[in-house]
Amino acid sequence: MKQNDEVNVEMRYLLIAGLLFSTGVWAEMARTPSGKPDFSGFYNTNMLIPLERPSEYGDEKYMTEEQSKNTVGFLDFLENSNEKSDPDRGAPTKGGDGVHIAGAGGVGGYNAFYIDPGSEVHHVDGKYRNSILYDPPDGRKPFPTVSGLLSLLKISASFRHTNDGTASWESSRGDGPFDGPETLALSERCLLGFDGAAPALPSLYNNYKRIIQTEDHVMILFEMVHDARIIKINGEHRDASMRDWQGDSVGRWEGDTLVVETKNFTEFNGLMGADENLKLTERFTLREDGDLIYDFTVDDPTAWRGSWSGDYLWKATDSKVYEYACHEGNYAMGNILRGARLLESEYRGMVPDSNEEWYRRLGGR
Repeated sequence: MKQNDEVNVEMRYLLIAGLLFSTGVWAEMARTPSGKPDFSGFYNTNMLIPLERPSEYGDEKYMTEEQSKNTVGFLDFLENSNEKSDPDRGAPTKGGDGVHIAGAGGVGGYNAFYIDPGSEVHHVDGKYRNSILYDPPDGRKPFPTVSGLLSLLKISASFRHTNDGTASWESSRGDGPFDGPETLALSERCLLGFDGAAPALPSLYNNYKRIIQTEDHVMILFEMVHDARIIKINGEHRDASMRDWQGDSVGRWEGDTLVVETKNFTEFNGLMGADENLKLTERFTLREDGDLIYDFTVDDPTAWRGSWSGDYLWKATDSKVYEYACHEGNYAMGNILRGARLLESEYRGMVPDSNEEWYRRLGGR
């Protein structure tokens, strides 16, 4: 009888083990023919926690379970504020709604329907992190250098132009905020996504990624603005005279972790405050459940007084990455520039003969 009980116990363990393997809990991670972890697939990288640790947590790295529930409760707020726009509403007030946070003013754009910050808090070993950054220990970026501070102030000023419905920038010296395409942000020109491709940080929406991997290259396709980063494996960096908005990425394997070093950025690279001296080190580690741990370190001695590091989870998904036709649908940039030319003409006292005539002169068809 005792022997039969032992057999039954063994059979139960075998059954449980079989279920774990079949559900992927104990499954071997996917590997390439050469034995390297195979990252190929789709990932959802949205995450509720912020990049930097909120001040109320002090030196505490983790949230309590109750605090994590309150963070997730933010989604209820978004859902409740997701009201449909009134199709019979009138035109926006000239100059926007008085919220001077950007050159265009608030004329009614995004509502909560478009926002997808995720539904989870990054947790490690059963603990809930309160920020993506883990170094410096306070979970916040180091103080900027003098050069970095001046760069941040310049960027900040470009977003704080007072919109009063006139070309008030004409009275100031230097380049105007809407002088041409080159003075607009890279995202407005559909050149880089709002989340930046290096490092890859969560955004308000469009957080899906696709990885395609061969033995000598890894390509990461970003849903946001359809950026594609190509990483050479065991290659060499290009000459520093050849620079790119996403930098020049070279990877190497350290065990089962892919370590990627990226440098040779341009002055404008999507990471606010950084410049061409930016060096980025990323570590991609595949877990047995198919999720990927993304770890990064930013080092730019001309922008910050020290390096800063963070990590978060890229969750494997069956969802696809569809085309983000940014250039094809980018009517905003042309209209921004046309509107600026019209306001400048009015500012100089040039009264248009007719709307149709001025639309033609401003490049319309």
